[in-house]
Amino acid sequence: MEPVTHILTGACLSRTGLNRHAAYATLAMAVAAEFPDIDTLWSIGGPVVGFEHHRGITHTFLGLPFEAALIVAAIYGIHRWRQARAAHQQPSATPNRIGRPLTAAPVRWGLLYLFTLLALLSHLLLDFTNNYGIRPFFPFNPHWYAASIVFIFDPLIFALLLGALVVPAIFRLVGSEVASGSAARRQPFAARGWAIAALLGIVGLWSFREVQHNHAIQLVMAQSIEAPQPIQQPAVPLAPDAPAPPEPTPVYLQPQRALANPDPLSPFRWYTVADFGPLYQLGEVNSNLGIFAPNQVTQPKLNPGPELLAAEKSLLGRVYLDWSSMPFLTISHPTADSGTDTSGEPIPSGHTIVTFADPRFMGDTLLLHATGHTPLTGEVELDANNHVVRQSMDGKVQKR
Repeated sequence: MEPVTHILTGACLSRTGLNRHAAYATLAMAVAAEFPDIDTLWSIGGPVVGFEHHRGITHTFLGLPFEAALIVAAIYGIHRWRQARAAHQQPSATPNRIGRPLTAAPVRWGLLYLFTLLALLSHLLLDFTNNYGIRPFFPFNPHWYAASIVFIFDPLIFALLLGALVVPAIFRLVGSEVASGSAARRQPFAARGWAIAALLGIVGLWSFREVQHNHAIQLVMAQSIEAPQPIQQPAVPLAPDAPAPPEPTPVYLQPQRALANPDPLSPFRWYTVADFGPLYQLGEVNSNLGIFAPNQVTQPKLNPGPELLAAEKSLLGRVYLDWSSMPFLTISHPTADSGTDTSGEPIPSGHTIVTFADPRFMGDTLLLHATGHTPLTGEVELDANNHVVRQSMDGKVQKR
C-alpha cells in the first residue's frame, strides 16, 4: 500500500484504546506502520538494486523485532530529552511542586514494544492484500505471497481511516464551541469507537473483495481457447483422383492457472491473465455480472535461446523471474537508426533488447499508466555476443 494509508492504519490501531495503556503509542505505531518501506533507500544503488531489495528483509517476520526495537529506542531517546527539558524548566524554588505529567498515559516500554510490533505487522498485512506481494518468511523461504484483492491505493480504505481520525476531531471542535465548563474539556483518549469501526469496515471490505476475487478466478479458469496451429509445410501436389486431406482437428487449451488483479474503484472489476501453457491471455472480468471479456491479443511464451538465457542470468533477469509469477518476456532487435531503449538512449546496431513485464500491472487503469508506460517494466540490452551492456527499470538505467 502507499505510505499514507500505512501511517493512518498505525494511528487508527493506536486509537482503538492502545494509547490509553502506553505513552507514545500513537507516535510509535504511526511510524512503525510505514517503517518497513525504509528499504527504498536501496534505490540509492540504482533502480535494479532498489527493485532487488524492495519488500526484502524489512518486510519479514525475522526483521520486524529488530525494527520495533529501533523505533522504541528512538522514542526512548525523545522521552529522556523531554524529561531533561522539563527538569530544566521547573522552578528550583518549589522543589516539592507536582508538575504537569509528561504523558497522559503511563510510560510502559515493554507494552509499547508490543504495540510497535503490532503496527509493523499491519504493514505486512496491508502489503499482502495487494498484488505486488511480500516474502514474510525470507530468507528461509523466498516465496512471494499476494492476496491480490486490493489495489496499491484503495480510496475506500483511505476514506475509512482518514474519517476515523478527522471526523471525531471536528465533532470535538464543534462541541467545544457549544459546551461550557467541564463538558468542554478535551478528552485525551476520545474516538475509540470510530477507529474500531473503521478497522472492522476494512476487514469487511477485504472479505467482500476476496469473494469477488475467487469468483473472477473461477470465471477465467472455465474458459478455453483454440491452440495455435503449427506452421503448415508446402502442400505436395496430389493425384487427380486422390482424396483431399482432412482438415486439422482444432485443439483447445484449458488454463493451467490464472491471476485476477483488482481495480482501485470497483470491487467487481478485475484484470486477469491466464496461463494456457504455450501462451498467456489477458482479459477483464465483471464479477457482479459474471462476464469475462478476453483480450484478443495473446502473449506467446518465448523458447529458450542464447539471447533469452543471457538476459535471464543478468541481475535484473534473476530478480524479475524470482518476483514475477507470470513474466512477459519479449525480444526486439532495433535498428541503429530508430532503436532507443526506455531511457531514450540509442541502441547500437546488432544489439538486442529483452523486455521484462508483469501482467499484474498491465490493466487498463489510469493510476497504473499515469507515467505513460506499463510500470515495473525492465529491459536488458545485449551486445552482438550476448553480453549484458545495460540494464534499466522503468526507464532508469542501472549504473555499474
